[in-house]
Amino acid sequence: MMAVKEEILALVVDAIQEPRRLDAYVASKQEKVSRSQLSDEKTQLYLNGKPVKKSRLVKEGDRIEVHYQESCFEGIVAEDIPLDVLYEDQEMLVINKEQGMVVHPAAGNHEHTLVHALLFRYGQDFSSALEDDEDGELENPELSVRPGIVHRLDKDTSGVLVIARNRQSHKNLSEQFKERTTHKVYIALAKGVFKERTGSIRTNLKRDGNDRKKFTTCSSGEGRDARTDYTVLRQYRDFALVRIELFTGRTHQIRVHFKSIGHTLLGDPLYGKPEGLTLMLHALLLEVASPSTGRRIRCTAPMPERFRVLLKTAPRPASARVRSGSFPTATGRD
Repeated sequence: MMAVKEEILALVVDAIQEPRRLDAYVASKQEKVSRSQLSDEKTQLYLNGKPVKKSRLVKEGDRIEVHYQESCFEGIVAEDIPLDVLYEDQEMLVINKEQGMVVHPAAGNHEHTLVHALLFRYGQDFSSALEDDEDGELENPELSVRPGIVHRLDKDTSGVLVIARNRQSHKNLSEQFKERTTHKVYIALAKGVFKERTGSIRTNLKRDGNDRKKFTTCSSGEGRDARTDYTVLRQYRDFALVRIELFTGRTHQIRVHFKSIGHTLLGDPLYGKPEGLTLMLHALLLEVASPSTGRRIRCTAPMPERFRVLLKTAPRPASARVRSGSFPTATGRD
């Protein structure tokens, strides 16, 4: 069931070299409001308290407010969807999300999401327990459609995902991701032959002006900062198995960063070419602090079968070196 929420986005223009269009600036600084929403006749734009058009030029220090409407889902029905649990206590649940599972309802994905599975596992009171504050007001309206969701993985990305089970843990875990005190490790299969065994990609990201579904790299004066470090574990003839450490959590960060250095991920339907494979990206490890005790909890999701099948038959170059040590495949632990 669809509902409409009234939302307000507030921004203060930071240092820019020259005046920019209001819509272009807003689109480059956040991911919540799209260009199409900025063009919607129901959206109202304000610059320093006065209504303006989207083409108005902005300069450093200007105050922008975007009043817009956002569709959301109400009355989500619980579904009995099995979950691969890595860790669980009264504060949080950590799962190994399977490839193809959508995290929360959105346009085109009204059913069979992780949120539907969580409502079945914990009951309908799970959502309301996250919503109600001391005054009975909703602090975060998104919780009504995304109960417990602290971060997310793309539909085609598998691996470790943490879910908050109550309001206090949701706030604490969200702050950990915001402050970058979590530890996140991924594995991926990236095309081509790498010249260096290790590398660090530090280029800002912004939405692609030609395709709102995509992101692209940009100069340091635009978009949002992003850092991705990688180590080549095994080099094959046509691709490499890489270990990736994520220091920021931007949308599509790994996929865009690897494309920017000429090593698009295998099976990427958005940034690569059709090749009969699914996306070869997996969240291998996540470490967070317990919201109540501060104890570090570390969970690992084993290498998925789709990786193993492909690696088993992939030809290796004659000069390839096998990384010493065993590859981490243990299940969740703390």
